[in-house]
Amino acid sequence: MMRLLVNRALQAIAVVILVTLFVFLTTFLTGDPAGLMLGEGATQQEIQAFRVRMGFDKPLIAQYGTFLWRALHGDFGTSLYHQEPNVRLFSARLPATLQLAALSLTLGTILAIPAGVLAASRKNSWVDNLIMNVALIGQAAPVFWLGSLAIMVFSVMLGWFPASGRGTWAHLVLPTLTLSLFPLAYNVRLIRSSTLEVLGQDYMRTAQAKGVPKAALLFKHALRNAIGPTLTVIGIQMGSFVGGSVITETVFSWPGVGRLAVQAIVTKDFPLLQTIVAFLAIGFVLVNALVDITHSVVDPRLRY
Repeated sequence: MMRLLVNRALQAIAVVILVTLFVFLTTFLTGDPAGLMLGEGATQQEIQAFRVRMGFDKPLIAQYGTFLWRALHGDFGTSLYHQEPNVRLFSARLPATLQLAALSLTLGTILAIPAGVLAASRKNSWVDNLIMNVALIGQAAPVFWLGSLAIMVFSVMLGWFPASGRGTWAHLVLPTLTLSLFPLAYNVRLIRSSTLEVLGQDYMRTAQAKGVPKAALLFKHALRNAIGPTLTVIGIQMGSFVGGSVITETVFSWPGVGRLAVQAIVTKDFPLLQTIVAFLAIGFVLVNALVDITHSVVDPRLRY
């Protein structure tokens, strides 16, 4: 277990460094950051003074080293657009994104487990075909289309739920349902496939021959051995949900990190964007490391 923890820690550090370096370099590939941040109306003297003040006149590797050194000390700079510390802006938006991501992933997982096991237990039946076809539609439908459709039907036509904002439980319904559909559809297919593979093992046939009840056979024996790949995917989904819910947050005007990232791109607030990406990368690798450890606890064979 200790070896696993050390390996995951080293991998996490390497991933965070590579991701932040990539984002840092791509900032300069889009053009001169000073000119982009100040706009077309800025004079050459203003651009040069801004470059010196921000440290853009130094070599890229020196700038990145300064960024890492300040980040290690908790200094991620100040937003050019909001004129507030980037960490404060990120922290203020993070709870909304975590709330939406956690509820969506929980809903998608809770519904996917029984649906996937049921489809596997009724292989090639009309129940299996129905569940798989619905899951296919859920994976194929674009999030922006689902969100717009949900607003049109449940907000505009029926008036059941608010179309935007955050505050009450009613504001959570539409964005949660929209965001949870893709992981629900994907996890149903994955759980079905993993369960079918486990059900074909000799020890499962032996347990069935000994008269183990079907419910216990499916949910106690088959599901525990089939849940491993799903746990890994859930970890990836959770990490991607935190930064990947940009479309959902934009459609429903949800005040989260994804919408803040879009605003940073539109306003060319590169220091804020770099801070968001750095924290999202850290969160992503931490979630995946936790999932790997959880997976090794569920399946002891992975410890060796």
